[in-house]
Amino acid sequence: MESDTDIGEGSGKFPSTRPSAVLAAQSPHPVERERGLAVVLAAYWKPVYKYLRIRYRESNEDAKDLTQGFFARALEKEFFAAYDPEKGSFRTYLRTCLDRYVANERKAATRQKRSPDAPVLSLDFDGAEGELARAEPAGGRTPEQSFHDEFVRNLFGLAVDKLREECALRGKDLPFLIFERYELDRDPDETLTYEKLAEQMHLPVTQVTNFLAFARREFRRIVLETLREITASDHEFREEARSLLGVPSP
Repeated sequence: MESDTDIGEGSGKFPSTRPSAVLAAQSPHPVERERGLAVVLAAYWKPVYKYLRIRYRESNEDAKDLTQGFFARALEKEFFAAYDPEKGSFRTYLRTCLDRYVANERKAATRQKRSPDAPVLSLDFDGAEGELARAEPAGGRTPEQSFHDEFVRNLFGLAVDKLREECALRGKDLPFLIFERYELDRDPDETLTYEKLAEQMHLPVTQVTNFLAFARREFRRIVLETLREITASDHEFREEARSLLGVPSP
């Protein structure tokens, strides 16, 4: 019989302490600050770009410029140095910084384009634009809610990419393929039991069950480790973990 579980199910334990990229992004040391900002950028550039397109109705090109400019400014001007974890989540603070940045840009008579010496960030804007085109209608959701939803999608997408990479390095390609087929590629209307999946993969049901349990456990671990990096306090991390994966207090 199939014993289904949620994709985020796990032991309920939090990962061990992991350096906070948010705190690193506030460091006065350039190398440490750049390391932290690279992690923050990976987690937030796509939510920022789509937020600009949805809330401010920016064109594709202007949203690209604003996204590049926002994170370039963060790199050059220690944009996040004033963040205080005691006053709220980093995600809310970042969005507030973004709103302020857009307001300042719009006050200028002519938008300040990225200067020739500013760093060029390698970001897949075409891919993000394609996702926007395929997205379901907002259905009454606010831009702020859409920003949160995109943050979650991007976080899970990063975790899937990391899981694929780790499975390949560890010779665990088959568990990932089964995870991908069952959790990611399955049509919402498709009834896919463990038995049917085992038949498709020419494997015993017990092996499919074990492979899925392994991949889900590793996926959950990666999500939590990434969350640990992109939050600045233990309280914020635990709140995010509970919200996204339903992880109880240890």
